[in-house]
Amino acid sequence: MKGKNLVITGGAGFIGSNLVEFLSKDNKVTVLDNLHTGSRKNLDNAGKGVNFITGDAKDITKINEKADYVFHLGFYSASPMYRENPHRVADVIDGMISVLEYARKNDSGVVFSSTSSIYNGVKPPHKENVIPNVTDFYTEGRIGAERVSQLYNNLYGMNISAMRFFSVYGYHEDAKGGYANLATQFLKDIISDRQPVIYGDGKQRRDFVFVTDVVDALIRATSSKGYEVYNVGSGINYSLNELIEKINKMLGKSIKPSYIKMPVKNYVMETLADTEKAHEKLGFKATVTLDEGLEKLMRYYGVK
Repeated sequence: MKGKNLVITGGAGFIGSNLVEFLSKDNKVTVLDNLHTGSRKNLDNAGKGVNFITGDAKDITKINEKADYVFHLGFYSASPMYRENPHRVADVIDGMISVLEYARKNDSGVVFSSTSSIYNGVKPPHKENVIPNVTDFYTEGRIGAERVSQLYNNLYGMNISAMRFFSVYGYHEDAKGGYANLATQFLKDIISDRQPVIYGDGKQRRDFVFVTDVVDALIRATSSKGYEVYNVGSGINYSLNELIEKINKMLGKSIKPSYIKMPVKNYVMETLADTEKAHEKLGFKATVTLDEGLEKLMRYYGVK
């Protein structure tokens, strides 16, 4: 993608800043971010032409220029945030409508972040055509965002892709603090000789996908027509116990986790993406294995 005018909400956040860093080399990028779990520091390596606007997704009306595409990543991104404040479900839908209205008026394509948590309680591997269960506030917000996006496609013929992210980890997660992916949290704990904390017995499984693969999927989705939902995962999952074993082995350590009683009702016990649709329609396939991704992160944190 080159020579485009792009808007990226949440562009100073974890995934958004990785996308900005890649796209800002050859495109004009406007970042809209309230810095809730993002940081201007995440944009240090972005292109010099990035325009930064402080605000929520609903503030997209501040942008006067027409965008070729909007990447809407500016969502509250973790389930505990919604348990703390259930009104964030409404904020998610309000922000989604603001983005869709901007895109409708400017004839922009939209690619936005949904979540694999929608599959909570559904037997894996998870396919995009599943009927989701009612599980928590976080997933209801994303389901609402997906449905209103499909409505805009039905009414106005807009090109909109909902990207159901699985367990994304990688560069630029520091600003997320305790909301960072478990792979990153556990790695940083073990580097610092701290015990990682695991809810339950550690047998819960996650489909880990490295952030550079997610960036690739997001860009590929701009070619998608109509309204589509795509899984963004690796198609392979690992238990949290296996994850800690890998990190210990790579670091030459043997730090055991601290297991605590599961404090969360309706906890997601397993995620595993069916990757067939994204591969068939977008040509997307995750290329970074978990071992490779952990090694990249170790180098990023100055260990290897």
